[in-house]
Amino acid sequence: MAAEGRDPSPSAGRLTTRQVADRLGVKTETVYAYASRGLLTSERAAGGKGSTFDPVEVERLRRADRGDAGRREGRGFPQISTAITLIRDGGLYYRGRDATALAVGSTFEEVIALMWQRGDGFSVPFADSEAPVRWPGVELPGMRLPDRLRIAVPIAAAADPLRFDLGPASVAAMGARLLGDFLAALPLLGDDADDPGLAARLWPRLTAIPPTPDLLRCLEATLILLADHDLAVSSVAARVAASARAHPYAVVSAGLGALDGPLHGGASSLAYRLLIETLSAGSAAMVIADHLRSGQRVPGLGHALYPRGDPRARALLRLLGATEHGGPSVAAIDEIVTVASRDASLLPNIDGALAALAVSMGMGRYAGEAIFIIARTVGWIAHALEEYQEKPLRMRALGVYTGPDPEHR
Repeated sequence: MAAEGRDPSPSAGRLTTRQVADRLGVKTETVYAYASRGLLTSERAAGGKGSTFDPVEVERLRRADRGDAGRREGRGFPQISTAITLIRDGGLYYRGRDATALAVGSTFEEVIALMWQRGDGFSVPFADSEAPVRWPGVELPGMRLPDRLRIAVPIAAAADPLRFDLGPASVAAMGARLLGDFLAALPLLGDDADDPGLAARLWPRLTAIPPTPDLLRCLEATLILLADHDLAVSSVAARVAASARAHPYAVVSAGLGALDGPLHGGASSLAYRLLIETLSAGSAAMVIADHLRSGQRVPGLGHALYPRGDPRARALLRLLGATEHGGPSVAAIDEIVTVASRDASLLPNIDGALAALAVSMGMGRYAGEAIFIIARTVGWIAHALEEYQEKPLRMRALGVYTGPDPEHR
């Protein structure tokens, strides 16, 4: 086996692996990764030992690497251009519209139409009372609300023989229909709503407290504020699936896989438990002390993208504090912030506000995660619609091999 530093002389004008690595400023393993992805074309050197490369291709790749900050050694993801969501100067915007303003003045359906670019007259199938219910009645010990939603996705896919129709109108119809399937998957705790809106129909599936206009506004605002958050990890997972031309149900399943963890979708459940403990103890001090003593971070506080505070949490807590049920939870959040931020300014994030909503409205521990899934499905479908217009399979990462050298016979 030839050592990497002793590549045999290349054919006339061609470059050795070592020379390519030097020109690109990468390891030789990365050169092999480029070749496996088709970014470079390799040929066997004379005598069958080592590989050679076209210098024109190498130079083209070198220039592309310089111009694309997203391509660095071991990272093959391109920079992802998106017209969906912008986070800038402490604000959150959906297609140029302030998300916090939409949360207090728009319906969830209007935001869906905005994000999916379907126009103001977009019809949402989940509002159709004639739509068939596909929930199979699966009941397992320990099943949580989020588990029901995850089960509903492959069932919906199996029932849709046209799921590989990736045209924008068809994708939007599948997304809206899936939201209806989510509603069907959740058990009723109160009377079903006459209002066809998703927030009104979701309410009795989360709590037995009778809804009022201000309470429904809190839930509607929550759905809107959680609909998307730029390229959060679950949205990247969804776009990877869409890049491979997976159908919309598979795209949502990919997003769900990335969401199912304590650092993303499950964060509200941790904040819920903290809030319940604080309200039961009557003080946040000892509860926070126990968290710090065990080495845990305080859930529901802080966000790297919002050093001056999460605008989504601000908007939701303001709405919640104005309701007859929200006062104690909002006050407890304020106390948690005061105790936990003695040496650092930690402000509530959307997970803390979502926990406050769930506790105030008598919802279970996992209701916040269910709300998160339903809302973020709208964002995943928006990202799928956008990604379907891009070159397929552009999201493949570059692996940098660090194992033993291969054996040659």
